[in-house]
Formats: sequence, structure tokens, C-alpha cells
Amino acid sequence: MDSSPPATVALPKTSVPEVSIIIPARNEEANLGPCLESLTAQTGVAFEIIVVDDASTDRTREIADSFHGVHVIAAGPLSQGRAAQQSTGKQGTGKTNALKAGAARAHANWLLFTDADTVHLPGSLARALNEAAKEKADLLSYSPEQIVATFTERAVMPVVFAELAAQYPPHKVRDRNSGIVAANGQYILVRRAAYDAVGGHAAVASEILEDVALAKLFRNAGFRVYFRYAGDAVRTRMYRNWPQLREGWTKNLALLFPRPGRLLVMTLCRWLVAWFTICIVVSDALSHHFVWIAAAALWLLIYRRIRAAHFTATNNLIAMAFGLPMFAYLLLRSRNAHKHGQVSWKGRVYDVDSPSDSTHATTEAAKTMPRMESQEVRAEN
Repeated sequence: MDSSPPATVALPKTSVPEVSIIIPARNEEANLGPCLESLTAQTGVAFEIIVVDDASTDRTREIADSFHGVHVIAAGPLSQGRAAQQSTGKQGTGKTNALKAGAARAHANWLLFTDADTVHLPGSLARALNEAAKEKADLLSYSPEQIVATFTERAVMPVVFAELAAQYPPHKVRDRNSGIVAANGQYILVRRAAYDAVGGHAAVASEILEDVALAKLFRNAGFRVYFRYAGDAVRTRMYRNWPQLREGWTKNLALLFPRPGRLLVMTLCRWLVAWFTICIVVSDALSHHFVWIAAAALWLLIYRRIRAAHFTATNNLIAMAFGLPMFAYLLLRSRNAHKHGQVSWKGRVYDVDSPSDSTHATTEAAKTMPRMESQEVRAEN
């Protein structure tokens, strides 16, 4: 399928953009075309687009170059990130290396970091900028609508995002006194002055969850973090097959959930008890109304939990029936990978600390930074 854009697509002509859009891209030929089509068509705000080619071996660069006005740069050698986070001395990740390179070339007072697998709804960029101003946010992050197609995506993704919604409720993330902070790296809009003040992606260069780590730096430095589900602004299909899904969540789940072993057991217990009640109902308890009520109540509670992930009813039912044990397997796989100190992603292998050690290191790094009032940064703009 040809991913080239229509000949009429062009960027707004301006010498000083309001927003610099930065897209890290490593072997994204299946996704980059639709992403750039949706971004180059944005209206109501002056912007520039920077695609950072992270050593792609497919048509990623060719596709990016085909869009008029899009700046395409190389991420540079990954070895440049080895000394970026002196607190750990670990090598930076490919994504943070690309994001740093893009930010270094950006000209705007606002930076939008977004993934190559996203598609942006018409007018969403201008609305996001207005929302950041309205909410006085220094970092605004959207959780996109998740598109799923294969059976494994439909089974697993609602469970993952339901648990994320329970672990990181958006209203608590927005509350600076809640102690809960998060961001979704698929869409992070930041005020440039605040981003530079916390050290940018260089300060989280070796973090596997660079989005959450960056949000923690903003929060600990006194800046405003605003986060919400935004199916009205952006959508994404994160993984296109089981191997991609397995590798991606193996990399992330043990870091996203502070007690993956406990969550694993709870998830399996919910699934086993739910199916056990069904077995009782259809075997020898058909006349016992209490059993019917108990079984219905249990399944409704599970459905209510999964429904928070904003998937369709059909996908929720598939997730309830099959996704819970698959999620438990991915939790176990992720916990074991981090326990053994290595995770892989897109052909690269990264050395990692245990989840608790990584979280502690990020927190300690943030504490060493001087706190500042975000109003001072806004005054500069």
C-alpha cells in the first residue's frame, strides 16, 4: 500500500512556529504515512514537523522525505546517550536518543512528542494548545483511543488499559497533591522553557518508561502536569501482531505496576472464580437463583473494571473471557525479564534495574533538582 501523501498537502508557512512536532521513528513504514498525513493537515496553529529517523532499515526515511515541509533528521549514534544520565551511567534508549535529537532542532515554544503510530484528528493540535493554556499545564499528555484488530489485541489491550486506568486515574494524575503522576509517550505536549528547566529527555535518557519519568520530573520541579483520555484528539494502533504486543508489554508492564506479582495473582483469581461460577450455574445449580445472581454480579464487576479502558462492548467481552490470563502471562514475563536485567525492543537489548531500583533512581534524580514555580517559566513566554 502506498503511504505517500496527496500532492496538495503542505505545512503552514511561518518563520516562527508555535509548536514543534517531534516524531521518533524506527522502522515505521507501516505507520508513518497516515501519521504525517494527519499532522500536515492540522489547522489553526503554526507548526513544524521533525521526523527523527532512528537507524531505520525499511522505507521510513523515504516516506518521511516524501512529505513537503517535513524536516527529516538522523537520531545519531546511540552511544551518545551513554553519559547522558550520570546518576546511573547506563546507555540511553533509542527513543530518548531520538527525542533529544528532535528537541535540539526544534524552534517553537511548545514541543509535541508523538509516536509514528498515531493518527491525529482534524484540529486537535490547536485544541490541545488551547487546552494546555486553559489548564495552565506545562506538560499535557493524552491517552489516545486504542485501535485493535487481531484477536490478541482485542483480548489483551482492554485489560492492560483498564489496569492502567485503575493504577493511574487521570483525575489523580492531574491532582498535584495525589502522589500519582504519569504521562503517555504517544502524545506529550510540553512548554519548552519547562522542558529545558528539568533537563529534557537527557535527564531520563536511560529510562525505559521515559514518559512517566519525564512527568515525574515536571511534577517534582513544581510544574503542572495535565493528563486525560483523549479519543477526541488522537488514536493509535500500538501493536499489529502477537510478537510485537508480547515484546512491548514485556518491556513495560513490570515498571508500570509496582507489584506485578500481586497483580498477576489477583488477575488470575478473578478469571478463575468468574469461570468457576459459570460452571456451577450451567451444571447442577440452574434452579438456585442465588448462584445466578452471584455469578452475574461477579461478571458485572469485571466488566465494569474493563469498561474504564474505553473499548467497545464486544472487545470488553473478549477481554473478560480470554484476556485476563493473557495479561497475567505478560505480567509474569515482564517481571522475569526485569528480574534478569534485560529487555528488548525493536532489535535492541537494554540492561535494566529491577522496577523498584529504577523508580528509586528516578525519584532521587528528581529530588536533586531545584524546585521552581511554574509561573516564572510562563512569565518568560
